[in-house]
Amino acid sequence: MNTPTLMSSYATCIAGCSVIKPAIFSDHRGYFLEAWSENWLIQLGSGVRLVQDNQSRSLRNVLRGLHYQIGGAAQAKLVWVTAGRVFDVVVDLRRSSKSFGKWFGHYLDAAFCERIWIPEGCAHGFLVVSEEADFQYTVTKPYSPSHERSLSWKDASLAIDWPLAPGHIPILSTKDASAPTFPSCDKFA
Repeated sequence: MNTPTLMSSYATCIAGCSVIKPAIFSDHRGYFLEAWSENWLIQLGSGVRLVQDNQSRSLRNVLRGLHYQIGGAAQAKLVWVTAGRVFDVVVDLRRSSKSFGKWFGHYLDAAFCERIWIPEGCAHGFLVVSEEADFQYTVTKPYSPSHERSLSWKDASLAIDWPLAPGHIPILSTKDASAPTFPSCDKFA
């Protein structure tokens, strides 16, 4: 029995990172889509198990990240926006990866329902570009404060092209404002 394809995807410049486009079924009442599916992960070549959902709400110019967890708590993530619009960024911290030290940026907009699959070993963050945004994270490992790490959003060696107006500084947490740069942050094998 053939099952309908309920998503399409394309690879990014980060090894193992994909943008996912769920199939949207619309009619006069609205729409329906699969928020995520284990079958998607199989199609993407990942046999991981998702264990926790997280959601945040942030205002315009809030920048969250770049965050990741190390060791046995390293997380892969499926992320998307349920309201608003963000500029989403993934940085590869895996020394063994062909995309080590590279970053990928993509606008996620609730109107388009796209998701990004982020493999373990990558830092992740986003900048809110709408008045506010609700952001969803589905992860492979629970949050572990002792394993959490941050990477500076403004690291010169990465030169991430955040969509900020000239002279504007994003709204940051204390932790994110003092995060280490790429040369000194914890990395993966």
